[in-house]
Amino acid sequence: MRNQSQLFFGGFLILIGVLFLLGTLFQINAWALCWPTLLIVVGGLLLLRPVLAGPGQAVNFVLLGNVHRDSAWPVQNQEFWMGIGDVDLDFTRAEIPAGETHLRFYSFIGDVDMLVPETLGFALTANGFITDAKIAGNKEDSFLTPITYQSPNYTSAERKIKVELLSFITDLKIRVV
Repeated sequence: MRNQSQLFFGGFLILIGVLFLLGTLFQINAWALCWPTLLIVVGGLLLLRPVLAGPGQAVNFVLLGNVHRDSAWPVQNQEFWMGIGDVDLDFTRAEIPAGETHLRFYSFIGDVDMLVPETLGFALTANGFITDAKIAGNKEDSFLTPITYQSPNYTSAERKIKVELLSFITDLKIRVV
């Protein structure tokens, strides 16, 4: 995922740059091309993503809104596609199955807050144009650079959560309790 998302994001930025360069050279309104193309691509992803995700992978679409999970909620392999929104996940009382569970978040602008118990194996990869992260008390800001975190007990833990984020702008907070 990490390399795929970086390739996708890098390719997207190059494509936008080429369109604007060609627009400048040939006196074409690049915005008039980019906006409809973006709408077509997003529409295609909305239609095809559940098919591409495969069986056993839940796909959730939230254009503007929040994803909030606390109490005793069942954790399963899921993808979340968001425009602008907040993600609040509390894993302290969640029903986490044995083995590794994957959660993927794709968003334009997101505020991600997670509460993780110390006994849980937890790994995170966050890719974005701008990412402001505070993970287990450590602050890290990045610009086009992935942020990774893995709990010390990840390889030996019976229950593991692997979170992958791809966002244009992300404010990320992971608290370990």
